[in-house]
Amino acid sequence: MKWTTFLSSSSSLSQHFRSLLRSCSVSSSLHRGKQLHAAATVSGLLSSPNSFILNALLHLYASCSSLHYAHYLFDQIPHSHKDTVDYTTFIKCLSRQGYPQKALNLFAEMRQRGLPVDGVSMVCVLNACARIGDVKVGEQFHAGVVKIGLLECVRVCNALMDVYVKCGGLVGEVKKVFDEMEERSVVSWTVVLEGVVKWESVENGRVLFDRMPERNEVAWTVMLVGYVGNGLTKEAFMLLEQMVFICGFMLNYVTLCSVLSACSQSGDVSMGRWVHGYGLKMMGWDMDVMVGTSLVDMYAKCGRIDAALAVLRNMLRRNVVTWNAILGGLAMHGKGKVAVDMFPFMVEEVKPDAMTFTALLSACSHSGLVEKGLQFFEELESVYGIRPEIEHYGCMVDLLGRAGRLEEAEVMVRKMPVPPNEFVLGSLIGSCYTHGKLQLGERIMRELVHMDPLNTEYHILLSNMYVLSGKEDEANSFRQILKKRGIRKVPGMSSIYVNDKLHQFSAGDKSHPRTSEIYIMLDDMICRLRSGGYVPNTSSQVLFGCSGRDDCTEEALEEVEQVLFSHSEKLALSFGLISTVSGSPLYIFKNLRICQDCHSAMKIASDIYNREIVVRDRYRFHSFKQGSCSCSDYW
Repeated sequence: MKWTTFLSSSSSLSQHFRSLLRSCSVSSSLHRGKQLHAAATVSGLLSSPNSFILNALLHLYASCSSLHYAHYLFDQIPHSHKDTVDYTTFIKCLSRQGYPQKALNLFAEMRQRGLPVDGVSMVCVLNACARIGDVKVGEQFHAGVVKIGLLECVRVCNALMDVYVKCGGLVGEVKKVFDEMEERSVVSWTVVLEGVVKWESVENGRVLFDRMPERNEVAWTVMLVGYVGNGLTKEAFMLLEQMVFICGFMLNYVTLCSVLSACSQSGDVSMGRWVHGYGLKMMGWDMDVMVGTSLVDMYAKCGRIDAALAVLRNMLRRNVVTWNAILGGLAMHGKGKVAVDMFPFMVEEVKPDAMTFTALLSACSHSGLVEKGLQFFEELESVYGIRPEIEHYGCMVDLLGRAGRLEEAEVMVRKMPVPPNEFVLGSLIGSCYTHGKLQLGERIMRELVHMDPLNTEYHILLSNMYVLSGKEDEANSFRQILKKRGIRKVPGMSSIYVNDKLHQFSAGDKSHPRTSEIYIMLDDMICRLRSGGYVPNTSSQVLFGCSGRDDCTEEALEEVEQVLFSHSEKLALSFGLISTVSGSPLYIFKNLRICQDCHSAMKIASDIYNREIVVRDRYRFHSFKQGSCSCSDYW
């Protein structure tokens, strides 16, 4: 029976419409709901000022995450017919769709109208507060919860604790709320667990995990992600075995994606491969598109771009997020031409979005494809109907700056429709350092100081630029100012996985159990590197008051060289050489940008030891093979 036939024969048309719309909301049947919407419009039900059909339609579109229609319907409902449920529905929709501030503003409007606040509405607004990440706002809502008398509601307390976890890790406040709860659910325990694992330690989290009277999939996932994120792969595998084979939990797509995300951040490819195998076993090649996309992202960020491409090819279903993940991965690996060549195939399958072009422009930037990048930027709005965002301008400034076209880059910064942010200006000052544009670098630095006065990276760049320009007095004066302000350089850290265990090193580190062996290998490696043509790049070390080999005393030069030799990347490389099978690839992960000296050393080491050495720094991958790097020294 057709909807219109059924409805026209009903004695109570409006009531039937509302009943059917509610069922569509519960089942998220947007297509069927739109049919009802059309039928209600044709029947004239929406023209009645006393009709509650608009309310039912609002709930339908909000439950189906159709923000545009939900917003339109919310505005259409007369104020006299808007109640707490309507406001709560739209607040929840705004928050979930990425507009938490608008959700909070709507809650303020609801309070101004004198509508009552119940537990459901408070949970929704607290969720929006957690997404914003402002602890002061969270504290205000905490006071509101107390004033309204909702502390007895378990769901409200859970949402309140989540705010403190998300907004800076105030674990003390989380525990205080938890201890004052008369009744607790498994969610209550899980929220506290997340806070402890994330902001205290995974060891403390495990103690709490073992105390939990009941555990759900989320609790297990929190512990798994904590272990993986801290490089404790063996512990993660043991927990997985307990979860799957002893407790009988099935890993759902949320758990799989969460673990893969942690693998992407930590570089733990062994756990990522296990998840890949589990996904294939449980779902076959027709695995959930979110899991497939997470696998593409994980392999790319763990340095296995060929594996990421293989997963992409084998996926039966791909969406725009999948394609963006592979384009972003190709950009990080310096494979700009591959990304550009892949784009037409993407367009045949899905419609590109703003993130697509951020990835494409980044790929062009890292590969020196200036003209192609300019073409994409020109076509962004004229061909694809996407208004350029600040991220696109940032990529273009980076593209032009890397290519030495700094005047054009600065013109683009000044003509942007929005004020430049730290990313845009930081990219420009980095190019100033690379191409020796001190005056422009000084101007940009003044703007950056206003944005983030404690950022060490830009200060160090400008200090180095003074030294390389022969302005030693300015450099010393600048460093003294930084010292007085308490600004310190972020220490470089490099990590490498060996036998499913994460090993971390800092510059000059001697805390590793195999330190003596590492430094014996390091001395031998430096000798072999020198024989292979390595010359320490002392110009990159300005902390000892000398700008290069000619200006340093013999003792000062030796001290500078020793600092270079014990950089964290070289220590990680030395450990990898003594701990893995000869000829096997090495994967090193660094929290900062790799320095020029280590970059040169890695190239020569890859040839001497016949190893592929992959280094992921803060910005991209460098794959060193047989004396050359995938970046072609364009970085």
